[in-house]
Amino acid sequence: MISTGLAPRLTLVSVGLALVSCTQQPADPRVELFAKLPDWSGIWVAEGLEPGIDGFSMSRLPAFLVMNPAVPWNETMVAKIQAELATNPELQVAPAAGWGYPLMMDGAPPLQFVITPEETLIFNTYRDLRHVYTDGRPHPPEEDRWPTTWGASIGRWDGDTLIIDTISVREPNKYFGIVAWLSDQAHYTERLRKTAPDRIEGEMTIEDPATLSRPWVVKLAYKRSDGSDRLIHDSYNNDRTGFDGDFYTIEPPKDAPAAQ
Repeated sequence: MISTGLAPRLTLVSVGLALVSCTQQPADPRVELFAKLPDWSGIWVAEGLEPGIDGFSMSRLPAFLVMNPAVPWNETMVAKIQAELATNPELQVAPAAGWGYPLMMDGAPPLQFVITPEETLIFNTYRDLRHVYTDGRPHPPEEDRWPTTWGASIGRWDGDTLIIDTISVREPNKYFGIVAWLSDQAHYTERLRKTAPDRIEGEMTIEDPATLSRPWVVKLAYKRSDGSDRLIHDSYNNDRTGFDGDFYTIEPPKDAPAAQ
């Protein structure tokens, strides 16, 4: 009598569990999308431009410099640069605030990439920030564009390669002055791919008929930063960079006693 009374209860429990299992919600599709994306976590530095304890101990110069012999300037720009060199041989200019694009992609400040299905964020220690939208949207129509220091970027994934299309970069030659004198109409295409656990490689192609005689291709390479586990973003008022008309200088602290 006891075993006969328990059997139906056990059967009902089993049926109830089966019903619960059949009514579970499907997995979030974004989980599957995230699983298909590459892992670019960590802090990355442009190869040859690694900062050390003594500052930026660069073994090479950044690619995006006005005097880079690889830049295919058109005749108009060659004449403009030569005219500037006649009165300013070192192309010295007053210090600028920030790095801007495209210099931030081949500059000394370390970079970080945050990848999601909808967009990839690229930023550095100077709070330069790029939004690369990978949700399928096109560039906004010309009347709705808002030029910025870092431009408007859309992208897509071709396997494990991120392809970025950037336009509307405002004053790309403003930052640090010696940055390549590209126009606001320049068009940038980047291809970035992680080729090893500690290495990202790619290239940037720049098209700018206003300043270039042909497309300019710049090779990019980043390696994982040793010993860095975060980027620190903070505002500060201790910038002591000076300029004496000929050279950049380091000014004394504001509270330093005056020289006698």
